[in-house]
Amino acid sequence: MSAEHVEIVEVGPRDGLQSESQVLPTATKLEFVRRLVEAGLERIEVASFVNPKRVPQMADAEAMLASLADLGGVNRFIGLVLNGRGFERAQAAGCGEVGMVIAATESFSQRNQGCSVEEGMTAWLDIAARARQAGIRAQLTISTSFGCPYEGEVPVERVVRLAERAAEAQPVEIAVADTIGVAVPTQVRALIGALRKVIPQTRLRAHFHNTRNTGLANAYAAVEAGVRTLDASCGGIGGCPFAPAATGNIPTEDLVYMLHRMGLDTGVRLPALLDASRWLQQTLAHAVPGMLVKAGLFPANRMENT
Repeated sequence: MSAEHVEIVEVGPRDGLQSESQVLPTATKLEFVRRLVEAGLERIEVASFVNPKRVPQMADAEAMLASLADLGGVNRFIGLVLNGRGFERAQAAGCGEVGMVIAATESFSQRNQGCSVEEGMTAWLDIAARARQAGIRAQLTISTSFGCPYEGEVPVERVVRLAERAAEAQPVEIAVADTIGVAVPTQVRALIGALRKVIPQTRLRAHFHNTRNTGLANAYAAVEAGVRTLDASCGGIGGCPFAPAATGNIPTEDLVYMLHRMGLDTGVRLPALLDASRWLQQTLAHAVPGMLVKAGLFPANRMENT
């Protein structure tokens, strides 16, 4: 019997790179994605259709999508949108999957997206309907699901209410995000459990930051709670540029290493992914937060092809 599968959504080319001070050429970002594809990653967040003045790293979103067509149709390349205009750009660029974000708190919503939570929800319901009509996959992330840098603790009930409303638009999945890296495993289990009760038919995804070194523990808790899709960033680069000190996504290679050693399957070739992380480190000219890139595989002779 084959091992149970956990899907990895690689967010390095978008969520990871958007926090880098140096704006990389499009060709370099395309090489990054190519290496991730070769490592076996099948869902990759590659662009953000937002105002390039706010996020200069994402100014080449259309060029990225146009160039990625050469990599074939096996992979689903994801574009982030925050409003109707962003969706229109993603649709025109031929994006097959869009991800949208709404915040769980008013303060973060206003500072990050320039709108209220209610306005964000209204935009999501509209975009989801338009995407479904256009044959585009649409999924939603609820940011600050575990804590807000401005309002502190976020009640489980608030996230559950938002997810219940969002599920009415029939998303391909709903993700809960620990945007500032404050969650602990007990919170993860509690929130996932509460969501399962109210939206049992909706696929759940989880997005953790490792700001306080709990990211992998939270990913483990999410898997134990039944989540089978996790976000991660090659090398552990990234973090929300609009959240103070929110550095560090879960390193994809560290997560894959843990899952494989647990007997779970991801479809990712770990040595190739580790090579991509090392390449990224050289390209950025600074160390990446991931640990596996420093420590290497174990046991090396048994993990050469996994």
